Amino acid sequence: MGRDIRSRVLKVTGIPTGVGIAPTKTLAKLANAAAKRWQRQTGGVVDICDPGRRDRLLQAMPVDEVWGVGRRMNEHLTSMGITTAWDLAQADAWTLRKQFSVVIEKTARELRGTPCLELEEAAAPRKEICCSRAFGTRLLTIEPVRESVATYTARACEKLRAQRSLCKRIRVSIRTGMFNPDEAKYSKGALCELPYPTDDTRLITRCALAGLEQIFREGYSYSKAEILLLDLRQRGEFTDDLFGEVQPKASERVMGVLDEINQKWGRGTLRPARIPTAPGWGMRREMKSPSFTTNLDELWAVKCR
Repeated sequence: MGRDIRSRVLKVTGIPTGVGIAPTKTLAKLANAAAKRWQRQTGGVVDICDPGRRDRLLQAMPVDEVWGVGRRMNEHLTSMGITTAWDLAQADAWTLRKQFSVVIEKTARELRGTPCLELEEAAAPRKEICCSRAFGTRLLTIEPVRESVATYTARACEKLRAQRSLCKRIRVSIRTGMFNPDEAKYSKGALCELPYPTDDTRLITRCALAGLEQIFREGYSYSKAEILLLDLRQRGEFTDDLFGEVQPKASERVMGVLDEINQKWGRGTLRPARIPTAPGWGMRREMKSPSFTTNLDELWAVKCR
């Protein structure tokens, strides 16, 4: 199985990987390090579920290869005569806890094969979602600021739907540059309550733009805008009001189609009309490193003669 995973990742991404298989998270990471270190001998896959193979690897690996053991911790352990992963596994767990922390105690127990660290199969949904960017140039009028707020709101809503959450409140804020002594300073935000929990980009954008109208002031050079989605809940966590509004089913279908098209054909293929394709206020990217592994258009072209 490990070799199948490794060959598939290499085929799809072109990136060579190491695979470590073990009964605990710390041992699996150590096996992965061994797979990379002795790639020619192991073929990039190391399985240490067998106690005998596990012990041999622990005796061969220096303690600084153990996940969670940094440079300073390595110095402390070395001063105690703990130089290999095997030494750490055999050390008294209670002494490690008293002298260092519960983290290093759990590490030692994991090296012995006792699971102490849970595997996180999926990250917990975020309680807040923020989208904020500095403008590539100072903005003096409200129209380009509207475009930026609409753009950031759409991106935040994509993240909201990706974790299958709904939003009940948003905060929109703008500010000028804070470090130029020759510029007038201004920073303001507005909190907006949505009529019902929603993930509809159109409704959230309307509320964000209404908030922007309240806080925008003429005569300032704006450098940044921010959208913050608040009071996030999973579907079913909100207590429905029998007489209150709820998100229409049609909105869910429209947003589903929007995300499906953009996932298939690329972000921004289908977007609200207020969002420009190449805004003049966009973030400066002249010094951005090429995205060779994620963007085919940026791959080098090699011509053979």
